[in-house]
Amino acid sequence: MIRIIKLYCLLSIGSIAAEDNPNSNLSEHLVGFYSYLGNTYEGNFINSTKKNPMIDILSFERALNGSAVKMIHSVNDGEFGGETIIMWDSQKNSLRSWYFTSAGSLTLQDVEVNGEKFISVEDVSNNQNGITKVKTIIELSHGNKLQKRTKYLMDNLWMEGNDMIYEQVTGKSPKFD
Repeated sequence: MIRIIKLYCLLSIGSIAAEDNPNSNLSEHLVGFYSYLGNTYEGNFINSTKKNPMIDILSFERALNGSAVKMIHSVNDGEFGGETIIMWDSQKNSLRSWYFTSAGSLTLQDVEVNGEKFISVEDVSNNQNGITKVKTIIELSHGNKLQKRTKYLMDNLWMEGNDMIYEQVTGKSPKFD
């Protein structure tokens, strides 16, 4: 009888811990995103000024019962923004992301996770500007900061794009008009 009570207590504690941590049931393919989940970050674009602010709010959450990670971002409280769903694509045998924007566009990207850094690569070869791929690198640094860098592939050379540093924030979230 005592063993049954002990077992019941252990099972109860385990289920309470799982309920307290919504990230505990995350697909094995997404465990590299664990440190991002439940966090929100705020960053200023390089051309942001007090007179004309350009502020991006970016949040990460577990989605679809742990089979996906959702990133939501909005610039200037909804002037522009989007949602990204990252999940395992069994046909490609890799992580993929689908980015839906408030402007009505959709982009598909290949995603790779390496430690607390993830890289997405989008094929944009159908445009007229000579850029064939866009690479976005997002990396956690110093615990409460996030760095987001963009690179462009032109003539088989990766060219530097923009680079933003985000600070972790509380009490804020991406918004849309």
